[in-house]
Amino acid sequence: MNDAGWDDLRLFLHVATEGGLSGAADRTGLSAPTIGRRMLALERATGRALFIRSQRGYRLAPDGEVLLAHVISMQKTADKIASWRGQAFTLPIVSIGADPWLSGFIATETQAIRGPDDPFRLCCQTHPAGIDFTYRETDIGLVRSRPETGNLAIRKSVQVAHAVYRPAGTDGLPLPWVSIGTQSAHSPADRWVFEHHEADIRTWANAPDLLLRLICAGNGRGLLPCFVGDRRPDLTRDCPIIEELTHTLWIVAHDDDRHRPEMRLVVDRLAALFKRNADSFAGRTG
Repeated sequence: MNDAGWDDLRLFLHVATEGGLSGAADRTGLSAPTIGRRMLALERATGRALFIRSQRGYRLAPDGEVLLAHVISMQKTADKIASWRGQAFTLPIVSIGADPWLSGFIATETQAIRGPDDPFRLCCQTHPAGIDFTYRETDIGLVRSRPETGNLAIRKSVQVAHAVYRPAGTDGLPLPWVSIGTQSAHSPADRWVFEHHEADIRTWANAPDLLLRLICAGNGRGLLPCFVGDRRPDLTRDCPIIEELTHTLWIVAHDDDRHRPEMRLVVDRLAALFKRNADSFAGRTG
């Protein structure tokens, strides 16, 4: 049945349900002779007699009844696919990209970014190695360095501080160090422990969430963003804020997208969210 396309099968469905060519012509806008020729071609393609033709119209032959059942099933599936596809395009998408620590924060604060009745969908993305805005890897990027090139809309946000943390209850104990591995280190904070305490590292990880788990599990002390470490009751600061690692957070979007209503809404809500948590990001709540 290689030559029987879906268009011909749908046309067959109209002929079968309308009981003849004239009814199918009314449904499709095609002429009755054209439909008749295509039904003959369909019979040749299937190698089956599909209709019993008479002056009273087209009545389905036994093989036609079998094909009709298959085509009805195919039409139901096609309708489901069309509905599924349509749902994907009913709401626009806003993607937010950030490093693993910030994307984790965004994931816990999505209700402050999108309300239940907001007409857009939200995509949270992790970009460990940074964001290339040239290739539109994300709609909105949260980055530690202000982009200097590109047609971008840039908004200055909060200060992000870092400190060393150890498991609670271990104050004064000599602990080894836990770190992000050098192959997974993409920022000065990721590299700091290896650059300053490499000889005392006993455990390391290739992802920030694993680093946090290792520190909390008692494997040693490690460097964390203050907005992460200060929120953990099972951790305590082991040193003051490391000023050399403090940096500004920038909210970046493509300039030609910033006028989209959903984009403006998300950018404004992100800015407000970070402002409300400015003390936490700056390490002033530890």
